[in-house]
Amino acid sequence: MPQQPTAQVTAAEISRIAGVTRATVSNWRRRHDDFPEPSGGTESSPLYDLEAVRAWLAARGHASAASPAEELRTMLRLHGRTGSGAAGDSAELLLLVLAAARRSPAELAATAGLSDADLASEAERDRAAVAEAVPGSGDGAVRFTAKDAPVLRALYACVRESGGQATLGVLAEWELEDSAASGAYRTPGPLADLIAQLLPGTPSSVLDPTCGSGSLLAAASRHGARALYGQDVLPVQARRSAVSLVLTAPDATVTVRAGDSLRADAFPDLLADAVLSNPPYGIRDWGHDELAYDPRWAYGVPARAESELAWVQHALAHLVPGGYAVLLLPPATAGRASGRRVRAELVRSGALRAVIALPVGASVPLHVGLQVWVLQRPEPGGAARKSVLFVDTAAETPTTATGRGAVTALSRTRGTGRSTSVDWAAVTARALEAWEAFTADPDAFEGEPGVAHAVGVVDLLDDVVDLTPARLVRASRAEVDPAKLSTEVDATRQDLVKAAKALARTAGREGWSAAGADAREWRTATASDLSRGGALTLLRPVPDSARTRAHAVSGESGPQGARAVLTGSDIATGSGPTGEPTELYDDTSPVIAVGDVLVRAVASADGAMARVAGEGDAGALPGPHVHLFRPDPARLDAWFLAGFLGAEENIAGASTGSTTLTVNPGRLRVPLLPLEEQRRYGEAFRHVHGLRAEAQRATRLAEETARLLVIGLTGGQLLPTPGDG
Repeated sequence: MPQQPTAQVTAAEISRIAGVTRATVSNWRRRHDDFPEPSGGTESSPLYDLEAVRAWLAARGHASAASPAEELRTMLRLHGRTGSGAAGDSAELLLLVLAAARRSPAELAATAGLSDADLASEAERDRAAVAEAVPGSGDGAVRFTAKDAPVLRALYACVRESGGQATLGVLAEWELEDSAASGAYRTPGPLADLIAQLLPGTPSSVLDPTCGSGSLLAAASRHGARALYGQDVLPVQARRSAVSLVLTAPDATVTVRAGDSLRADAFPDLLADAVLSNPPYGIRDWGHDELAYDPRWAYGVPARAESELAWVQHALAHLVPGGYAVLLLPPATAGRASGRRVRAELVRSGALRAVIALPVGASVPLHVGLQVWVLQRPEPGGAARKSVLFVDTAAETPTTATGRGAVTALSRTRGTGRSTSVDWAAVTARALEAWEAFTADPDAFEGEPGVAHAVGVVDLLDDVVDLTPARLVRASRAEVDPAKLSTEVDATRQDLVKAAKALARTAGREGWSAAGADAREWRTATASDLSRGGALTLLRPVPDSARTRAHAVSGESGPQGARAVLTGSDIATGSGPTGEPTELYDDTSPVIAVGDVLVRAVASADGAMARVAGEGDAGALPGPHVHLFRPDPARLDAWFLAGFLGAEENIAGASTGSTTLTVNPGRLRVPLLPLEEQRRYGEAFRHVHGLRAEAQRATRLAEETARLLVIGLTGGQLLPTPGDG
């Protein structure tokens, strides 16, 4: 029997395994004759045998610095699929994740000490215990053996340290690597919650025909749904979704199937209370020819280029009369000429209730401002619907609201062409406020100038049937009172002048000098090393297993529910905590204290990566994408720590991933300096933080002032003075 080839790794992957920089790996290659020779790849991008690299590192005392998730990735690649046991089948491993997530951290830790044979037997018992929980996820025909032990040990450790959901993500990523599938993107949590909250009342049964990893169905379960149906064209995504939903919604009935929902509907007779979907965009091979006479096309046969309108009608066909569907769609769906007839029928019949424009960056593709369509299946003999709601949340800025009156809404910015963080609290509030007011009494809905406007059905049924919110709410700007707008412009301009003076004072201070002919060098330690030595504590979120057990027993969100959540975007923009807690927080969740160091978990050049918690942050909960470091003030200065942890080079060296760079907190490095010297650096970093904050404030006020002036001048509320010429 031929020997199974081992996995190959790049130099970048070696640096992550060893916890060193890429430059260090390059030095090893040049200076050590016994460093493993390339076993593949190209001269410019060589690949190395993973087993040989690990043996070389072990011989020199380099223990792995990889995170549990990174270690699991490595073990999966090393183990491979060909000729392997059950650990080569992602379906069996997914079941094992579900079983492991139901065990206590102590029980999971005990698996690390088992022999390979005992560990395989333990995994078999765990898998058998949940075999019926996820139909179709594995038949148990292949058993775990001692050869699978490295993967099993890494999987149990990943569940213990990172939680079941993170482990599911690693397994799904592993299977997707070997497939031709693309476009498997997770719907962001805040967006999934917004989509679920747009459903009036509490629907009992919810269908997602393109469920992916199950984000939308999980959001529906958080809002009360108890029968969850999903389908996805990728089997790995269907299996991942099934296990994920069983973890997050243990009291719900979960039914997930694999297959193309348009061509091979797994639920042809299902009429659900609600449908949620983030369907694939721009797909021409969606079955146009073979489905030309499909009964689902009650509003017109979708054109070949209108797969999105096929999904809209598929959703409506699966609703009970009066049931709601909420879909995330690209903006072209609202105005593309080929979809005019279907759009017209959706409007004429009353099936389309609202179109909500989201800011750029809300979800993939990040460069496009997506839209949320809210639809309702007409009820036989029901009342005629005379208008459709349009909301432009893309007009929201993250933190510029001044509270100076109704015309403030007009100053909320649209996309500026640069990367910005989405203020989900503001976007969600704006969308829900308008939607709830509209559904309460559509005929009496007054809207908000420039943001929300109800347009009559007759006015929409022109030659184009363009349903773009920005165009349809723009007309309502003429309703703004000129005097109120003028007053707000003056107040905002005065704030801008004050902010500019404060920025000039901060920028004028000099608190540094040249180091000399050469840059200073120092010894460093990783955050993991400092944590082991007691100099700081890295507070981690509660594992999914513990959260699930706690809420399955209590059925409540716990006393943490009243606390605000500090998000990664709050760190980037310098704002206070703006996030809202979910039921995943409980009494064991860490709470931010003054002096804690907060680091964003996703690397980005947009805004600060780290900051020290102040009085305004104290008592809040760290968001899911925030790492919380608690330094011992007798050994580490907080601002010194924040400055070096958030440094660009440090973040780059501790990050993994391709499209999204995830920061491994334990690999961040800190110079080893006396406390007094740390404080000098800390004071300099505190000044840098103040400079950034003043610059952000001045920039926001400048943008707000400029937009107010443009809106007033172009809308007729403001007149240029003779001196402006």
